[in-house]
Amino acid sequence: MSLTEQQEYFKVEPTIPVAPYLGGKSKLAKKIVGQINATEHKIYCEPFIGMGGIFFRRNMRPKAEFINDYNGEVVNLFRILREHYPQFMEVLKFQITSRREFNRLVKIAPGTLTDLQRAARFLYLQKTSFGGKVSGQNFGVSKDRGGRFDITKLAPILEDVYERLSGVTIENLSFEEFIPRYDTAETLFYIDPPYYSNENDYGKDLFKRSDFEVLNELLIGLKGRFILSLNDRPEVRQIFKAFDFEAVNVTYTVAAGSANKFGEVIISN
Repeated sequence: MSLTEQQEYFKVEPTIPVAPYLGGKSKLAKKIVGQINATEHKIYCEPFIGMGGIFFRRNMRPKAEFINDYNGEVVNLFRILREHYPQFMEVLKFQITSRREFNRLVKIAPGTLTDLQRAARFLYLQKTSFGGKVSGQNFGVSKDRGGRFDITKLAPILEDVYERLSGVTIENLSFEEFIPRYDTAETLFYIDPPYYSNENDYGKDLFKRSDFEVLNELLIGLKGRFILSLNDRPEVRQIFKAFDFEAVNVTYTVAAGSANKFGEVIISN
């Protein structure tokens, strides 16, 4: 039975993430969303939500959805969007693209700010940094495009995301806590951890090389279903050898006029 034939599924309007995020899956989104739609489930979970590169591009949802990230800045942004949307827009509406403002915000410790200010800082840095980097950010400028932070373009996306988060449970747990908590025979996990050898790209100590082995053990004992995306490395194939692999070549533009193909894998049970 297809998802559209089951009453427990609902159509949703896909939207785009509010900001770039390293490993955002824009190139693989259509394929992964198709696999999600083809897998029966009543509970949908993402232990590594990031900016929601897959979550917000889906066009069907079950009744229960749970998203999670160990990065507190990500979770705070989504919580503020869902619970304090009007106030958040007031904080953002006079912001412009400025290297000076970028450098000022980079130097501020998030813990010294209110939750609204933290969310605004995080969103601004993600929008204006080069390549959607989360740590070691640099101010991004392109000679052939306008400023990266344009509230007139961003406001409609933020409104769509705010509406989409209605009814979604947002967690701030490690993946070792999150996956067992929501694992049932009716759960589907989409799992998008840092790429192998890029574990520190999202912040120091958020995910370690040894965590791939921990993740594998959790998946071996899983009651539900999962779809896992990673870079195609011999180490990845060895760690997750108990599961099914599909290899995919993805083309990424790395510089003006330069495009490279990278091997990725979609792993599932």
